[in-house]
Amino acid sequence: MNDPKTLADRIEDLLPQTQCTKCGYDGCRPYAEAVAAGTANYNQCPPGGLEGVERLATLLGKPVIPINPDNGVERPRPVAFIDEQLCIGCTLCMQACPVDAIVGAPKQMHTIVKDLCTGCDLCVAPCPVDCIAMIPVTGDATGWDAWTQQQADEARVRHDRRAARQAAERNAAEARAAARRAATSAPQAQAAQDAAVQASATPSASAPADDAEAKKKAIIQAALERARRKKAELAEQGVGPRNVEHVSADVQAQIDAAEARRKRIGIESNTSDSSTDDDKSAR
Repeated sequence: MNDPKTLADRIEDLLPQTQCTKCGYDGCRPYAEAVAAGTANYNQCPPGGLEGVERLATLLGKPVIPINPDNGVERPRPVAFIDEQLCIGCTLCMQACPVDAIVGAPKQMHTIVKDLCTGCDLCVAPCPVDCIAMIPVTGDATGWDAWTQQQADEARVRHDRRAARQAAERNAAEARAAARRAATSAPQAQAAQDAAVQASATPSASAPADDAEAKKKAIIQAALERARRKKAELAEQGVGPRNVEHVSADVQAQIDAAEARRKRIGIESNTSDSSTDDDKSAR
């Protein structure tokens, strides 16, 4: 019986699923596809380390080569820690985490779920108050010695679930936007039709008066349209966090931008789906 898996599938199975993007791609799957297509080399995954290169080399029938230093170095696996005294609840780290390992809510303190963190570093750069540190937790163990196959499999499941949830949220937001556009255009179309019927039934002798009335209505309608557009623009900007008295204007601008992105795609300000009663958090 033939193996139904593609070469990209088999390559992905050998990757650590940290989804760290150090390989130069958006995640482990895009990197696997690039290696399979021959557009990426098989030594671009620092979290997999030398053993990861050996795994891929065996699969591909190629020699073992060092990790490309442009992609990073093999190292002990770190875990993210959040300084809760500095966290302002901007949610930028939650948006960046590829495996839903951060629990929190807008304008509330966030916490890393230690057992779920892959050490990808992606939450560090977006933090506007520099309250996230990456702490090595595996001693001298690096690469696959610091990361088990079970951890990789579980991280892969969380990453795929997150991607599916985000796709569903985008689709729902697009459907709501389409419904709003349809609801807005229907009354306008009916009003235009009613105006055309009325114009055709009006005697020609009253044309000057009708012209003046139509001009007045057009001016009013244009003003209403401008008001609607302005309201929509304000809605898209969102509402920034309230507990930011001690942050700079630049930080506030980043927070406001995050709120606007969330509103544009229709995501409610709820606690992360990854939060459970028995989550173990590293504080």
